[in-house]
Amino acid sequence: MSAKQLAANRRNAQQSTGPKTPAGRAVSKMNALKHGLLSKEVLVRGKHARENEREFDALQARFREHLNPIGPLEEMLVDRIVTAHWRSRRALKAESGEIALNVDEGQWHRSQSDADLQWNIWENPVSKLEKSAIGNAVLMNWLYEVHSRVNQEGELTEAAIQGLLKEFGGKPNRMTKDLERLRSHLQQNPEGLKPSVLREQALTAIGQRLETLELCKANCEKREKMEEEARQAAATLPSPEVLEKILRYETKLDRQMYRAMILLERLQRRRLGEAVPPPTMELSERP
Repeated sequence: MSAKQLAANRRNAQQSTGPKTPAGRAVSKMNALKHGLLSKEVLVRGKHARENEREFDALQARFREHLNPIGPLEEMLVDRIVTAHWRSRRALKAESGEIALNVDEGQWHRSQSDADLQWNIWENPVSKLEKSAIGNAVLMNWLYEVHSRVNQEGELTEAAIQGLLKEFGGKPNRMTKDLERLRSHLQQNPEGLKPSVLREQALTAIGQRLETLELCKANCEKREKMEEEARQAAATLPSPEVLEKILRYETKLDRQMYRAMILLERLQRRRLGEAVPPPTMELSERP
């Protein structure tokens, strides 16, 4: 291109740089309605998933005002840029939804495990119950019942121990055996103590056991809280399969958007009379 041709192109381009008056810009904005109909096909219009058309129109208007396309080719490229950007936002939303789903489902399953432990408590020995906060809480409730019966009846009775044994499905365990030994010792009463003193000894022994369970429960709650925080932090990444799928989708959209941006820049520079080099191999490939 000669210097005269370049200068002529630049003079001609000054006459087609787009509307400058407010009225002209208002008319230009209507191009989004005439030429952006195809890009609106990207909107999801399902029964349970419906994207906001007004938000999409506002996004499209901002891009058109900033890029100021002239002619159908430039308008088409701007539509491609808007569409790719909108789909990229959807990919980020999908990633956020997948993370929230992982965290919520994990927490729900763990809470169900705690509920199953509470309802099937007789299938677990005391040593296993003492390893969880809810297990210690259940043991404490049952032992409080024994403590209350001793306080009311004045002694540790066989009926009170049998009531606790029923909670374990009738299976003897360390707690019921300890209470049996305590009851046997109190019945023997080698020191000849008064019934009121024996009653206090029974209440004290059970109270000490309750204090131990309370301390164990507090330690379990602290540990379980830290474990839950760690599990939720670990769940803030989608599964490898989902993450790879999202990354491939985002990479494809980025290629489409950047390719459209480069082509749009080339068209606008050519329209302004600037010398534009031949397209690179990257632009010649399909996005």
